[in-house]
Amino acid sequence: MTAQEDTKGLLAEQVRGWFTGRLPGEWFEGTPEVIVDREEITVIGRLGLPGSAGEPVPATDQQGETADQQGETTGQADEAEGAQGEAAPVSQALAIGRARRFRAQTREARIEIALEAERTYGRKVSWGVVCGDQKVMFTTFSVPVMTRLRQPERRVLDTLVDAGVARSRSEALAWCVRLVGQHEDSWLADLRAALSRVEMVRQQGPSA
Repeated sequence: MTAQEDTKGLLAEQVRGWFTGRLPGEWFEGTPEVIVDREEITVIGRLGLPGSAGEPVPATDQQGETADQQGETTGQADEAEGAQGEAAPVSQALAIGRARRFRAQTREARIEIALEAERTYGRKVSWGVVCGDQKVMFTTFSVPVMTRLRQPERRVLDTLVDAGVARSRSEALAWCVRLVGQHEDSWLADLRAALSRVEMVRQQGPSA
């Protein structure tokens, strides 16, 4: 394992430990998922459905929308929640309503925690919850990524633009990445697991 990889893994563990200790215990069921990369920390916790046994109740009082207008973390913008049809299944509506209630009730505390984490680790903080089978992200942090593509790859992007799927090459590239993430979850999970095994083998190898 290289020094850079070792430092990266250690930092990720430190961040997960920090959030595990810092977040109120009554917020989520179990330990929240904490995802770390070079620019962002994403915290995703599981909520109980309304009326379920042991449903966690946020400790803070509900805040007005003025706090939301100020931003849940500096430099971040709320992700559009999307219109939810009135004909949505009851369980889906319950999950979405539960997520929105949690968002409103914990807004002030989440802002405080996010600012502390940003000062400590130099990364923006995004929040999300899983309730039932619904995953709701409250905030996202967009980062420009530069890449070089050969003509066949550029033609794929141009086809998506010409077909109206995307408005630009950069939007088409983002669309492709989202599509892979949605439809290749198991493959990506296997790939990450394989990388973890490689790191373990490297750690067990000669130190010279």
